[in-house]
Amino acid sequence: MKITEKLGEILHEIEEFKVETKDHLEQFRTSFVGRKGTIAQLFSELKEAAPEDRKLLGQQINKLKNTAQNKFRELTTEFEAKTESEAATQLDFTLPPIPDTLGTVHPITQVRQRIVQIFERIGFNVSEGPEIEDDWHNFSALNFPPNHPARDMQDTFFIEKNPDITLRTHTSSVQVRVMETEKPPIRTLSPGRVFRNEAISARAHCIFHQVEGLYVDKNVSFKDLKETLLYFAKEMFGKETKIRLRPSYFPFTEPSAELDIYWGLKTEADKRITKGTGWLEIAGCGMIDPNVLENCNIDPETYTGFAFGMGIERIAMLKYQITDLRNFTENDVRFLRQFSSISI
Repeated sequence: MKITEKLGEILHEIEEFKVETKDHLEQFRTSFVGRKGTIAQLFSELKEAAPEDRKLLGQQINKLKNTAQNKFRELTTEFEAKTESEAATQLDFTLPPIPDTLGTVHPITQVRQRIVQIFERIGFNVSEGPEIEDDWHNFSALNFPPNHPARDMQDTFFIEKNPDITLRTHTSSVQVRVMETEKPPIRTLSPGRVFRNEAISARAHCIFHQVEGLYVDKNVSFKDLKETLLYFAKEMFGKETKIRLRPSYFPFTEPSAELDIYWGLKTEADKRITKGTGWLEIAGCGMIDPNVLENCNIDPETYTGFAFGMGIERIAMLKYQITDLRNFTENDVRFLRQFSSISI
């Protein structure tokens, strides 16, 4: 069969080709557009034609090739539109819609909000301050003398170009700022993120959250501190919660104490986390050192006060029986979804 006859026959096949399925579309591509299709074979047969006819025949074959490619694009567009239309008609609109998946409040945020709520009931307001602090507010005003060993209690992130600027190691720096700008009586709570240069593990992290409380007024006593912390413990952990205060040391309080709650020894897990004692430490506290009051221009002869501080992650781990601190920061959706319906 001559090339001219084949051109007419192939053109007719292209014009009459119908696509009903994806296989039909692929068949058109391989038959007319592909490298091994009939049009590609015409180019290989062109060398057998008379030399004077090759130019005209080559132009006709190219024209047929363009026709095939345009037809393939049209068929592809029509087939995709038809497929989408059929898919739409197959939808069952009587089925209930899939609800939007809503996010949940992070457990750290939930615990922080609960702690703030508890203390707001007894007159504490919320104060916030910068996370990048100077040495005065983070250390010196809180009775940390220069080169004093007490500074080694906290592994600090210092700004390399300015060693007097640090990432705050506690939110006590906010309490200093409050005492510098407000006159007693002061009753404030300082929740926030803090930073310490520690290795990340199941029990420690270089970034965590604290909440610290401060009360300054005339005739504030250690009994006031104890009753305040007892109230908090019962509101957070239950009405039957017992507390104890153990002597401790903090540069900015004197006397100082650690606050423990009685967790119990009902299970093996209780024995493990309390090391067989039944008691768990949840906070540090004490009466504000007179030097701190004086540094903040508050007369220690007239006013006294107490302060306390606790880790929000620590409270959350106890509240929800979480054994690995890293779960709070790894953003594993499987972990976070557990707190979608929790009310504390």
